[in-house]
Amino acid sequence: MCGCGRRLHEAAMSLPEEDLTCPVCCDIFTDPVLLGCSHSFCRGCLTRYWETGQRECPVCRKRASKCNPPSNLALRNVCEAVLLRRLSCEPAEDKLRCNQHREELKLFCLVDKQPICVVCQASKLHKSHDCSPIEEAARDCKDELAVSLKGLQTKLDSLTRIGKTSAEMFKYIKSQSLETQRVIKCQFEELHRVLYEEESSRLAAVKKEEEDKIVGMTERVKEISAEVLSLTDTITVIQEQLNEEDMVLLTNFKDVQERCSPTVPDNMSGALIDVTNHLCNLKYRIWEKMLEHVDYTPVTLDPNTAHPCLILSDDLTSLHYTKQPSCCPDNPERFHMSAEAVGSTSLGSGSHHWVVETGSNEEWMLGVIASSTLRNADVSARPENGFWTLSYRDEELRAMTSPPTPLTFSEAPKQVKVHVDSNKGTVTFIDCSEERLIYSFTHTFTETLLPYFYTRSSQPLRIMPEKVLVTMLRQ
Repeated sequence: MCGCGRRLHEAAMSLPEEDLTCPVCCDIFTDPVLLGCSHSFCRGCLTRYWETGQRECPVCRKRASKCNPPSNLALRNVCEAVLLRRLSCEPAEDKLRCNQHREELKLFCLVDKQPICVVCQASKLHKSHDCSPIEEAARDCKDELAVSLKGLQTKLDSLTRIGKTSAEMFKYIKSQSLETQRVIKCQFEELHRVLYEEESSRLAAVKKEEEDKIVGMTERVKEISAEVLSLTDTITVIQEQLNEEDMVLLTNFKDVQERCSPTVPDNMSGALIDVTNHLCNLKYRIWEKMLEHVDYTPVTLDPNTAHPCLILSDDLTSLHYTKQPSCCPDNPERFHMSAEAVGSTSLGSGSHHWVVETGSNEEWMLGVIASSTLRNADVSARPENGFWTLSYRDEELRAMTSPPTPLTFSEAPKQVKVHVDSNKGTVTFIDCSEERLIYSFTHTFTETLLPYFYTRSSQPLRIMPEKVLVTMLRQ
């Protein structure tokens, strides 16, 4: 024991317990506080006394200057030492008796949460408090602690599971990043390839026109050179005829006259490269050409929601089922009970539509769900649970109402158009091959919706791309 602790222990042993007793509860001080008048009281006793409305000392009636008096640390340390001495010295049976009245502890104060004797119950400190027999209180406390223990154990299990999931997420985030970068690089490589091919094609067109123009110019230069020689000869002949006698001139006039009508070459129009044809709105025309290689889908799948047994395409527009689940973390957004996934775009107000190619898929469900729908529980696909869907299973097409509504069709639709109008409160399914209505739900939507997909088939469900149109806005 250190010197300070030894001196404190000796002081506690030398003081009578009367000097360490609270004037209010007549028991050893508990968290004693010191008033300005130098009197000390248990903090709890003083607080309850002041609740009567008068903030004064219970002994001398002097008004207290502070509403939160300071702790009497020295007195508290001495009292704690006395209590430790009492606990270490008294026999086991004495611990079942009241420290103050030495009566057997038969009651439990439900307010102060401590065992008391019958004398304590009649005292000012516990007189208005509800009490229970020790045995009954022990059972109630055990039941309460058992409930608390169960809740704490549930929290511990949840935290343990979250910790494990977090560790898995670190690895998965890294793999997600690498895979996303790979897909981005692949798509840009494809765009680069298209741009490079377009660049090569346009450069080749300029080179081809250059060669054609040069060949044309070469032929024209040859023609002009020949014409120059011919004209030179004609001029010489005419000059000679002008020096001849009249009869000779007249005799040769017809032939000389015919040579005076040479072929005149054109004015060389169109000889230059048509630069405008190659450069006019070049970037726009390249971009317009790029649209032939670009797909746009109004809905894309969210891979963070997909069940582990679903495989999504790189462009997030198709999904199919596999019996070998992937290693993905147990994040809250993911569906855990069945092979489901949702789109990445929330559907708020207004009209939305997309077309899904079902092809030879033999088990699927399409439509929309409420954004708050549970994903870690087995929930029936019904409107009351936030599902507005069309189902195909066992060669039967059904609208998933309550109960499901069988639909009669000669064959399952190969392409289904889902049309959502939040303002009108409708979800409509259309067979694209015949533009025929399959079924329409009517509901007053109170929250945002998400495109919904389910399949247990290895054949994919594919969201069809839409045609992109370019329009010019003229001011």
